[in-house]
Amino acid sequence: MALSELSVGAFLTALGERTPAPASGAATALTGAFAAGLVELAARYAEDGAVVSRAKALSTRLVELADEDAEAYTEFIETGTEQARRRTIEVPEEIAARADEVAELATRVGAQLTSGVAGDAEAAAELARAVARVARRLAELNS
Repeated sequence: MALSELSVGAFLTALGERTPAPASGAATALTGAFAAGLVELAARYAEDGAVVSRAKALSTRLVELADEDAEAYTEFIETGTEQARRRTIEVPEEIAARADEVAELATRVGAQLTSGVAGDAEAAAELARAVARVARRLAELNS
């Protein structure tokens, strides 16, 4: 079953199990998706349709990357191939790149807001920056 099909509670249970996946990569990607959701919320208040659309697309991609990370790591544990190892680097690198974009959008839309929703944009930016740092570290550890 895809991680995206699990409830939050089921995902947390799976995350805590003694299994190779899901683990930090999947959790990082989903955190990035949450940040993108906050950007979407803030962009709706800012009436910035372009940012709404891009945030939705980033959220969708980050959820996909959570599944891809779990699959990549499981494949590497099972096969140990160089191709599988490369994938355990490429997926977190893409997570980091998407998170960088989420942070940029959050900052941009946050500058358009004066209401309490500006806090949501700030939270999104902080979460996204943390996601990018963690994802880059995971890629480094898998190198």
